[in-house]
Amino acid sequence: MPSLQLALDLMQLGRAVVIAHEAVDGGADWIEAGTPLIKSEGAEAVRTLRREFPGRKLIADTKTMDVGAFEVEIMAKAGADVVTVLGLADDSTIEEAVMAGRKYGADIMVDMINVPDKVSRAVQVEKLGVAYICLHMGIDTQMRGEEPPIDILKKIVAAVSVPVAVAGGITAENAGQYVEAGASDVIVGGAIIKTGDIKKAAEDIKKSMAGAKVSTDLAKKYTEEDLFEAFSRVSTCNISDAFHKQGVMAGILPQSLAHRQRMVGRALTVQTTNGDWAKPVEAIDRVKKGDVIVVDVGGAPVAVWGELATCSAMVMGAAGIVIDGAIRDIDDIRDLGFPAFSRTVAPCAGEPKGYGGIGIEVTVGGQRVRTGDWIVGDESGVVVIPKESAVEVANRALDVHEREDRTREEIRRGSTLSKVNELAKWEPVSRSAHARIGGLCGRDGPNIVMELKRPPADAIGSRKDLGPALEKETESALRQMIEKDYAHGMVGRTLLYGTSFHKKRTCVTSRTV
Repeated sequence: MPSLQLALDLMQLGRAVVIAHEAVDGGADWIEAGTPLIKSEGAEAVRTLRREFPGRKLIADTKTMDVGAFEVEIMAKAGADVVTVLGLADDSTIEEAVMAGRKYGADIMVDMINVPDKVSRAVQVEKLGVAYICLHMGIDTQMRGEEPPIDILKKIVAAVSVPVAVAGGITAENAGQYVEAGASDVIVGGAIIKTGDIKKAAEDIKKSMAGAKVSTDLAKKYTEEDLFEAFSRVSTCNISDAFHKQGVMAGILPQSLAHRQRMVGRALTVQTTNGDWAKPVEAIDRVKKGDVIVVDVGGAPVAVWGELATCSAMVMGAAGIVIDGAIRDIDDIRDLGFPAFSRTVAPCAGEPKGYGGIGIEVTVGGQRVRTGDWIVGDESGVVVIPKESAVEVANRALDVHEREDRTREEIRRGSTLSKVNELAKWEPVSRSAHARIGGLCGRDGPNIVMELKRPPADAIGSRKDLGPALEKETESALRQMIEKDYAHGMVGRTLLYGTSFHKKRTCVTSRTV
């Protein structure tokens, strides 16, 4: 039976340990300290997982590109059984990694992510002495909706004699396909770690690997043909997070939505002037089923849309209306259940003069919109997604949505949002050329810790000697920064307390303020 390898691609070690235990209970065989976890927590992540799972094979997914021997030594000494090296690395890097692995007791897995000719490279690295080859479709590639590389997996399995692992986009629905294609190690991250029920998710993957048919939408990746379904599953908030706050139409508000109602469709654009409702109404005749009519009126106050236009649009199959301007008859439109968004509501309408155009590029809520772009609206607002980016944005928004499920479960168990995300720990570190102030609460109240770029000139190294120097050189500036930080509630924490010298920086503890 092939092994199920759990990829702990997380930022927080504490969360990773809990998830790993639940996944092992569900049948996970091998534990992987994922690349993000190693970058976040360092070799300590591997040490901790080794202590927690002494009998499990432990993989350090370092994705080494250079200095192979050195990185393998670090991970092996921390407890890793397997260390990953990129197939794009130079042969000498892989050879050095293999030699160091033999010296320190670790096998080498070569990750073929982004290697152009994966089959040929697999044959080459096998000759260098690696123990495993991993066919890996990266997350960014998955988000573009590319098909799983089943055929390439079969070719690699046929071309080499070492075990072949597979990673990227694997779910309970398709894990069995990879086993049938010859994978001996099935690596799964998101389809397990994003769920509220980790144990069940792992069990479902194992069932699929054993040949059972499992149906799930979890971690599913969508293509162009499935975008309506994909966008219907996510909120505008999910899309905004995934799209880095792009596409949000400022000031365009829901006017007729029922609770939980959502609008999804492709844009049919209209441009008109204040009160001129000719082009918006004419556009109804060009509507394809599922289109959202998007009208640029430049924020003008006289309505260009009402209840009769809505009735007509519904007959043609329109999915909604978005207006950077005014709409009227909202009570009737709400009774019709038709999604309508606008900047304002007004009882007055203008006259049909025919200015503007249909199907041209417009600007609505500060966002460029073209016919064919995707429009999603809900109770939080409206976003536009360019048609060229729609597949990737939809998949990334779903990833945001699914990850929230795990956070929600941890909060339900008694944690808080701040604790789950370790906010205090991951606040940005100051890059000030002078001093960085943080707060510590000790037995005597808040103690102020100051980090200097270099020791004061007369600092010898003891706390006693540093105190006067600190007061003499920085007391005034220190007090001002402290008062400002406390006034804004900026009381954080630091791992540096007392007197220490490190990399030409000096951390000293001042007197209590």
